[in-house]
Amino acid sequence: MTVIEKINEINDAVKNIFDYTQKNEIIKADFDEYLATIGARNISLNQIEKIFLPYIFERIINNKSILDMYEEEQGSTEIIESLKKTIASIFEIKKILKNGFELYNLVNEKTYKVLSLTKMTNFRGIYSGQYIVARIFELGGEYYIIEITNVLSHSQKTEAYRYAVMKLVNTPRMLYFDNPEKEEEIKSTIADMYQKFIKTFNTDIILTTNKHADDIIGAFNEGEEVDLSDKGCDIKEFKFFHVKELDNNYSNFLENSMGGFSSHSEIYDVAVIFDEKNGLYAIPFYQTFSKIFEDKNLVENAKSCVEYFLTNDSVPNTVLERISTQYPNFIDVINEIMGTDYTFEELMKNYKSEYLNNRIYSSATVLFCSKAFSEIFDYISEPKPQPPVITEKVGRNDPCPCGSGKKFKNCCGRG
Repeated sequence: MTVIEKINEINDAVKNIFDYTQKNEIIKADFDEYLATIGARNISLNQIEKIFLPYIFERIINNKSILDMYEEEQGSTEIIESLKKTIASIFEIKKILKNGFELYNLVNEKTYKVLSLTKMTNFRGIYSGQYIVARIFELGGEYYIIEITNVLSHSQKTEAYRYAVMKLVNTPRMLYFDNPEKEEEIKSTIADMYQKFIKTFNTDIILTTNKHADDIIGAFNEGEEVDLSDKGCDIKEFKFFHVKELDNNYSNFLENSMGGFSSHSEIYDVAVIFDEKNGLYAIPFYQTFSKIFEDKNLVENAKSCVEYFLTNDSVPNTVLERISTQYPNFIDVINEIMGTDYTFEELMKNYKSEYLNNRIYSSATVLFCSKAFSEIFDYISEPKPQPPVITEKVGRNDPCPCGSGKKFKNCCGRG
């Protein structure tokens, strides 16, 4: 099959999926509601088709993706299976090719040659050096680009890298998805750091507070000796509460990570854990959660604490397994508090299925191994140049003394 024939086959498959979504009553109703939610009810068919692509890849109905629903009714094909494994990321355009692009994935650090499903003339205004938020997929040994949702200029490099790191914070396994060489690097890093952690602390878990966690992790990363005698957990009364600084979002996650746990206004317990297989974790309220299985009445907001540990994606299944091993009454207490009747296996399947179905390394370890994080963290950490001290009167239209080449009124003299 020629490239043109394969592209036509892919486009036909996408059209069939679109037709299916318009005929399936459940999906059609959901799609109409989706359009209304984003304020796109009265738009043209051409505009609907552009919105349709992110919809079919990201929408979940009754715990099923649109492609899963299509596959159940229409049957599985190689193209559908490939579309279910698309890579949505941010890419730097390295080259514009005759029939596609050479793209560097900022998230998983892999370079792809991708074929376009449309004429390259549709990409006028897109150049090498720019960054694109796009979705690609592999079929029969070739990669194809199926959508571009945003374009950033070369001057927006910092913004592009922030976006890449945020993708990693939300989904750490994106660093090594479709990049086995990167995963081997992560495994090697974890193995070396685990031995170092055990040698340094003679244990794989340290119970402390947020006021000391940064010092412990920082000293460990720098290979310095750490005196834990004054860095234990001295909390007398355990209670769970909302920590606003843990609510990472796109605008503040880097600044929060630089401030660390110690910058948080309230004091709470933290467990610094090095999991031999998955890496370094800093788990807030670990001891608070553990105390529930000693006497739940001694922990304020015990139910909220349990819900936090079950539903928070940053708490891996291995943490719950560790605590359940320490406390034989673990599942009984959980069921009593939550009003459920789970076995431990059922609890994990219900709340931590992502960890059971995928190898997910800790966010801290993933970021440690990420070039994108290193790049943007170094940029954020760099001291910003201060405006020069003006010792003599400078006219507003005179060249600025800082040497920028701009007029003083448009540079250091603004405001």
